[in-house]
Amino acid sequence: MAHIQKAMAAAYVVGLFSRFQTTVPTVRTLSMSQSSFKMSDSVWNLGRLNHVAIAVPDLEKASMFYENILGAQVSKAVTLPEHGVSVVFVNLGNTKMELLHPLGNDSPIKGFLQKNKAGGMHHICIEVSNINAAVMDLKKKKIRCLSEEAKIGAHGKPVIFLHPKDCGGVLVELEQA
Repeated sequence: MAHIQKAMAAAYVVGLFSRFQTTVPTVRTLSMSQSSFKMSDSVWNLGRLNHVAIAVPDLEKASMFYENILGAQVSKAVTLPEHGVSVVFVNLGNTKMELLHPLGNDSPIKGFLQKNKAGGMHHICIEVSNINAAVMDLKKKKIRCLSEEAKIGAHGKPVIFLHPKDCGGVLVELEQA
């Protein structure tokens, strides 16, 4: 009798679990040759993430937070009048954060902070192997740049910004590696 009860209980459990089973979609792997990933015959390559830029309403307070509270290595503030910003770099080892604060009334960061009072992520910066080739290639692909040509950025290297509407809503800065 106990044997029959165990068998009935096992059948009940199997029946119960079968009601909870769902079909699992089959995961298909993409088997593309290397050539199908090639976007163009360009002479430039995308490199590593250089930094994530954060607009801050108080540069000193933000710098102190990263240095004193989080223990990060923080640079001195540098003014970049040609970009309308003061910047501080927070070294994270594998990349950096760039703290941005408006410099003057024409600063693009001033407008950003008017819309985002507490500050926030402003842009990402990705290195490229050849910025001039990248700009030419991207323009052919109808990706808008926010300036006609690259300017010298905070690291003393040429940079250019790509329009966020062409980059999934993200302001992208390209920097010569």
